[in-house]
Amino acid sequence: MTEVPHDLSAANATSHEPFIEFRDVSIAFGPHVVLDHVSFHIPRGQTLCILGRSGVGKSVALRILLGFLKPDSGSVLVEGREVTTMDERALQQVRHDVTMVFQNGALFDSLTVGENIAFPLREAGHLEEDQIQQLVASMLELVDAADLRDALPSSLSTGQKRCVAIARALAAQPRAILYDEPTTMVDPLVARLIGDLIQRLKLQLGLTSIVVTHDMRFSRRLADSVLFLESGQARFFGPASEFELCSDPRVREFLDLDAYVLPGR
Repeated sequence: MTEVPHDLSAANATSHEPFIEFRDVSIAFGPHVVLDHVSFHIPRGQTLCILGRSGVGKSVALRILLGFLKPDSGSVLVEGREVTTMDERALQQVRHDVTMVFQNGALFDSLTVGENIAFPLREAGHLEEDQIQQLVASMLELVDAADLRDALPSSLSTGQKRCVAIARALAAQPRAILYDEPTTMVDPLVARLIGDLIQRLKLQLGLTSIVVTHDMRFSRRLADSVLFLESGQARFFGPASEFELCSDPRVREFLDLDAYVLPGR
């Protein structure tokens, strides 16, 4: 069994204090309101799934959290630290504590899988090369991708690229990971494997997670809590067990469409 670096285990024990919190956050691009007074929070070590159709502000919320976008109003906190007023130096620490796995994996095509994972570790400059190589091996084993170490990204499937991107994110020893549509363009079997991996990382490492998705089945397997966005508004925020009982008509429409089966299927 892979030995987990100490920073990723006991230090990330689950608590009920908010690790990430949005308070009344709004942002608009010109006349288009993307988020309209949205509030939610995530305790340490839990998983929030942000659900909704395309274009409702799910990914925008992640970029606000990391300081890539500033909201027009409202407050964003990570461990009680206000993100919206931070300078770039302070934001770098937030981005170390809270890292993001993009849809495309954002891997360097000219580097092997192992070199991709090692790259940010070398850039940080505080580890010896043998420590970097040990950490690369540990992270690849953790995501069941040890055999891909010498492969180039061009030879990988979409699902494999996502697993490698998760391994690279883990190598920096974050406290939280943001997943932007992790099951887009993968088949149901790969989606299940990615879901199993995200769940395993939560249980083994105590990681706090936000998963942006439109996939209700994926959310059912992972979520401790659910945020449902529609037309920029939070139409539901609460325990995952209560989401499918919500009477809001926009939520009901989303759930009914998700449950719809084409005739003859």
